[in-house]
Amino acid sequence: MKWTQKILFTFLTLVLTVSTASAANLPNLKGRTVVAVTGNDYTPLNFVDPKTGKAVGWEYDAVNEIGRRLNAKIDWKVCTWDTMISAIREGQFDVGMDGITINEKRKKQVDFSAPYMVSQQFMLVRAGENRFNDEKSFAANKKLLIGSQAGTTNFYVGVYNVLDGNEANPRIKLFENFGAAVQALVAEDVDMVLMDAASSRGYIGAMPGKLKIVGGPLGTEEFGFIFTPGSDLVSPFNQAIQAMKEDGFLEKLNTKWFFEYNK
Repeated sequence: MKWTQKILFTFLTLVLTVSTASAANLPNLKGRTVVAVTGNDYTPLNFVDPKTGKAVGWEYDAVNEIGRRLNAKIDWKVCTWDTMISAIREGQFDVGMDGITINEKRKKQVDFSAPYMVSQQFMLVRAGENRFNDEKSFAANKKLLIGSQAGTTNFYVGVYNVLDGNEANPRIKLFENFGAAVQALVAEDVDMVLMDAASSRGYIGAMPGKLKIVGGPLGTEEFGFIFTPGSDLVSPFNQAIQAMKEDGFLEKLNTKWFFEYNK
C-alpha cells in the first residue's frame, strides 16, 4: 500500500470511528414511531419531485437521518402551512418542518429544536428584470407587486422591510404556498417574491434561466423543527442535529440540495 493510500485509509478510519462513537452516544428511541409533518411546498427543503412524483428534499433527508441515528421510525404526513403550527401544538403530529423561522411569537405556541439552518431573505425576480435592483427602487414603483404566503417570515419582511408596514397593502398578493407564488412570478402576475436564500437557490436551480436574485439580504433567520410543547423529542433531535453538524452530514445535504439537484 502506497503512503498516500495509507494516509487516506487512516483518515477514513478516523472519520468512521468518530461517526460511530457519535452515534453511540446519542439517545436510543428503541424503534419508536415519530410522526413528522411537512407541507411539500418549499423547494428544496420539502417538495414533490416532478420527475419521480416522490416527496423529497433537505428536510426529508435530515429527519430520516435523525431517525436512523436515534433508532426511530419516521412516519411522514403532509398538511398545509396555515394549520401546521396549531396541529403540532395540539399533538396531532410529533414534529413539523417547512423552513420554519424561529421567533418569539411561535415559541409561545410550540417548542423549537436548535437551529438546523441559517438563511437570509432575498428578492427573487424574473431573469430579465431591470426595473429595480433593491428594495428601495422596488418600493418607489407603486405598480410593482410582491407575491407571498400569509403568516410567513417572507410576508412580514415584505410588509415591514420593503413596503410601508401595512399588512393589508394591496401591493402584496397572497398565495397558498411558495410554489404558487413563484409560478405567479414566472407568469408575470407579480414582480417579486421574497424568499430565503436556501429556497431561492432551489427554485433558480429548478428553473434554469428563468429566475435570479437582486439586491442584498433583507434579514437573517434561523430554521428549526417544531414540537408539541413539553415534547421529550426536543433533546434527542438537538443532539442528533449537533452530531450531524460535527460530522459534516448537514453540509453534505447543503451541497446535494442547493447545488447539485436538477443541474
